[in-house]
Amino acid sequence: MTEVKSPEVPAPPAAVPAELTPDTGRWHRVRPFLPLVALVVALILPYSTVHLPGIFEGPLNSPGTLQLLAVCLVFGGLAAGYDLLFGRTGMLSFGHALYFAAGVYGTDILVTKAGLPLWQAALLTITGGTILAALLGAVALRTVGIAFAMVTLAFAQVGAILVARDFGGLTGGEEGLPLDVSGLPPALVGVANTVNLYWLALAYLVVVIFVVHRVSGSPTGRVLAGLRDDERRIGVLGLDPYRFKLVAFTLAGGLAAAGGVVYCLIVGGASPHITSSELTLSLLVMVVLGGPGTRWGPVLGGILYMYLDHRLVAFGTSDAVDALPAILSRPLSQPLFVLGTVFILAVYFFPGGLASLAPRLTHLRNTLRPRP
Repeated sequence: MTEVKSPEVPAPPAAVPAELTPDTGRWHRVRPFLPLVALVVALILPYSTVHLPGIFEGPLNSPGTLQLLAVCLVFGGLAAGYDLLFGRTGMLSFGHALYFAAGVYGTDILVTKAGLPLWQAALLTITGGTILAALLGAVALRTVGIAFAMVTLAFAQVGAILVARDFGGLTGGEEGLPLDVSGLPPALVGVANTVNLYWLALAYLVVVIFVVHRVSGSPTGRVLAGLRDDERRIGVLGLDPYRFKLVAFTLAGGLAAAGGVVYCLIVGGASPHITSSELTLSLLVMVVLGGPGTRWGPVLGGILYMYLDHRLVAFGTSDAVDALPAILSRPLSQPLFVLGTVFILAVYFFPGGLASLAPRLTHLRNTLRPRP
């Protein structure tokens, strides 16, 4: 008896989970243009007279609002530069504020004490800050892990002590050092020219983002990512981890020094609080809040943190907080308490930082979408 075989029917392809399927919807098409949209919005802000009560104290084009936004942009760039160390290379430095302070005090001293033009002072300061980062990094990178963090903290503490004790009569000690505006270009002096400082801060942020993204996408950036994941594997491949980490450390220090130049012009001087280790810890919080190792997370974290740091002071002294019971008004009047609470909630609900918010919402939308 002949056996009859049924024709083979190919099995249907396995269903791919929705969260693993590339998003080809409207959001996927629009997302690449969001940075350009954000840049356009930042460019037109100084021309807007819109007033947002509760968010800013005056119109968007008022000098006070523009100065606040300029400071936020500077720290957005500073956080992006620090993420080159922490998020993209895996190095936890507690002394990054030293190079930012070198930029601030270097610019102030060269303009106020030495009488140099701004462009010369800025060039010398950025060069000096980069060299300082290279020299100290060459020593600190001989250690790894927590020892590296402690060495960088020790260097930063030395800088803070020198500033506080008015080394050589240059730093002004605990009083700080006001910037002599007579040596500055007229376009950067006066309340009416605050908008020009805003443009300068925006240009700094754009340059930092460009540099960090170019480095991250280069072969050097891929080596830095490998160092973050497994340093021994990089050594097995015949590459020198020390040299690549020194490049990242030096570049991050140079970017921080450049940010210090811009910050000195915005606030009109230097104060010793920028040399403290608290500033480096704030940078760490900014990066973690935004999302370490992501493209836009550190920038968003730096901008949001500095905005809250400034606005919560006014919020804590507002009539709305004073009208609350003492058990609520007392903690809410402390900006650090509110900032700490926001940070804890953000880390708990969004472990990947603000940058993970969009993917999480997309996953939630796909989960709730009715199945066919």
